[in-house]
Amino acid sequence: MPHLFKVLTLSYKNAPIAIRELVSLNEITGKNLLDKIKEFTPAQDVLVLSTCNRTEVYYASEKDLSSEIIKLVAIEKGFIATQQIAPYFLRITEHQAAVQHLFRVALGLESQVVGDFQILNQVKNAYQWSADAGMAGPFLHRLLHTIFFTNKRVVNETSFRDGAASVSYATVELVEQLTKNIPNPRVLMLGVGDIGANVLLNFGKTSIRNLVIANRTHHKAVSLAQRADARVVYWEDVPQEMQLADVIISSVPGDCFFIKKDDLHRTELTAPKFFLDLSMPRSIDDNLASLPGVAVYNIDAIKNRATEALNKRLAAIPLVDQVITEAVLELEAWSRESIISPAIQQFKNQLEIIRQQEVSRALKNISEADKELIETITKNILNKIVKLPVLELKAACLRGESEALLEGLSALFSLEKQAV
Repeated sequence: MPHLFKVLTLSYKNAPIAIRELVSLNEITGKNLLDKIKEFTPAQDVLVLSTCNRTEVYYASEKDLSSEIIKLVAIEKGFIATQQIAPYFLRITEHQAAVQHLFRVALGLESQVVGDFQILNQVKNAYQWSADAGMAGPFLHRLLHTIFFTNKRVVNETSFRDGAASVSYATVELVEQLTKNIPNPRVLMLGVGDIGANVLLNFGKTSIRNLVIANRTHHKAVSLAQRADARVVYWEDVPQEMQLADVIISSVPGDCFFIKKDDLHRTELTAPKFFLDLSMPRSIDDNLASLPGVAVYNIDAIKNRATEALNKRLAAIPLVDQVITEAVLELEAWSRESIISPAIQQFKNQLEIIRQQEVSRALKNISEADKELIETITKNILNKIVKLPVLELKAACLRGESEALLEGLSALFSLEKQAV
């Protein structure tokens, strides 16, 4: 089974958001799909991974099960016809390519934001689903733990995870930097469109918890606040909330809403106060920065932070690829050895049976001390006899030439063929 790994993948690279939404799997539907694959297909070592950008099924099987799995995805999502989604799924049926793909996905090389660290946690969750469903065999266990170890190497040995490489991450990172000397900083988020929502949810990875949301459509703010553990205020309360906040982040387009210097000039402001403008057109007057203790950061400044981090990550990709190559080679060596391990164990067992039979005949009329000596001597002889063929088998395995040796060993010692 270790050389039969495959993947069925649908991602932002080849599918529009409407299709990705159609096949997106939450924890319940993801686990249900695992159960269906277990019941209706011969697939082993199954991993179901679904994020906002991709839905993928990794599995080990002698045959391509893509059509069957696509049908099960459709059934789980409540529609029978697969023509709507099937063209968007890509099939990787070559073992090495499928393994490489999971490495690249888990480490963030295939993410929209290169180096995204969230994806590894999503892979870990998917792995837990597989383990809970009894669908993670020895190969998948080894593969995932190799990936986790490789991620640690990437973090420690490269700059691939340095800095915030998206606008939403860069915004949160900047707020952390600006407020590091402010106890329990109060952050006011104006607008909960895509970028505003992403910024707010990313605060969940920080220690900043005093979050306030205001949105012109109040119910949208209420819905997001439940997910982000934030407090909601009405839009008409924004002027008072700006006075109370340490950081004001706006993602409301400037042609709908604009914070002018004159709006704050006559107001007694707490200092320092930071304004972050994520809008286009801009919604915060740059002239606010002329007020005492006020700083303004517009979308270009924040994008520059993200771009700088992204450039560092892109420059580190060759090093990441090198680390992945080394990990894949180690995994391949383990896979090959796992094929011959049962035969080696049987070989040792057969010789041990012969040793015990011969020793038992010779130990009938001798002292206990002599018995212990003979046991020790014969075991040492056996270990030396076994050592050379085992080393040769492992070396042949690494060269990809173990099949003939295994057949000869099996014939000589009547080993069970299914073990080899």
